Formats: sequence, C-alpha cells, structure tokens
Amino acid sequence: MISVRAAVPDDAPELVRLREVMFASMQGGMLDPDAPGDWKPLAESILRKSLAEGGDGSPVFGIFVVDDEERPGRLAACAVGTLELRLPAPGHPDGLFGFIFNICTDPDRRRRGYARACTEALLAWFDAKGATRLDLHASELGQDLYRSLGFHEHSVALSRTTMH
Repeated sequence: MISVRAAVPDDAPELVRLREVMFASMQGGMLDPDAPGDWKPLAESILRKSLAEGGDGSPVFGIFVVDDEERPGRLAACAVGTLELRLPAPGHPDGLFGFIFNICTDPDRRRRGYARACTEALLAWFDAKGATRLDLHASELGQDLYRSLGFHEHSVALSRTTMH
C-alpha cells in the first residue's frame, strides 16, 4: 500500500525540485537555460509559508506527497492544487473552484501508482473543502490518469503570458 501524507514546510525544497522535474519533463527533458528569472527561491518561500500557516485554518494549497523510501529525505511524487473563490454560478453555488497545477513523480519512480495516490488524496481534499469544479492542464503523459479519475475535456483554454 502506498503511504500518502499531507506536505509539511520542510518538504518545500523537494516540492520545488519536483516542480522543476515536471517542467523539464514537459519540455522534452531539458529546461530552457534562457528562461528569465530564478523562480525557485520564491516558490520555496511561498510553499513554506503556506504549509506553515494555513491562514485562517483553510489552506489555499492542497499538497500531498509520497516519500521516497529508497532515498530518505526525498519525495518520490507530489500533487499540488489550489482552492479559489470565484463568483457563484449555476451548479457552483458557493463559488469554490479547484485548480490542479503540479503533479509529478520522479522519472525513476514512475509506474508505481504514486501520482494516482497523491491525486486521489488531493481530490478528497477538494471534496472536503466543497469545491464544485476542478480544472487542470494535462500533459500528454498524464492524460490517461486524469481521464481515469473522471476528468474530461470541456473547452478550449486560452492564456496570455506577460513578462514584468
């Protein structure tokens, strides 16, 4: 049985490392060396703060991890999502929406069910918080997993990136 747990502040460096693994995997195994800014220190700081405080008792981030039993101090996988309040709408009377944005397993730990276990824990967290809709942008590698968990395509997403 896979042991999934909620992340703690000391997991922040490993969560950032797995986030970098996810981005590299999405870009064919290499990150763009010319990408602007060093995002990792800020990401670690945000994670530490969010995991330590939890604000008013309702954390904005749901983060679930599997420890790497063969490498103490390292995480094998994670699933990260955020809860956000939008205006209520038909079918979403409380306006609570979830967005899943970081599911990653170390490449040499894949195909063991870790991503599924972390994602199922994250989905349960969203259910407990009352989120009525969950969105994610799936990489090709993750599409089968998400479909097996009930996700489906619903619209074309448009995005705009700005550089400050």
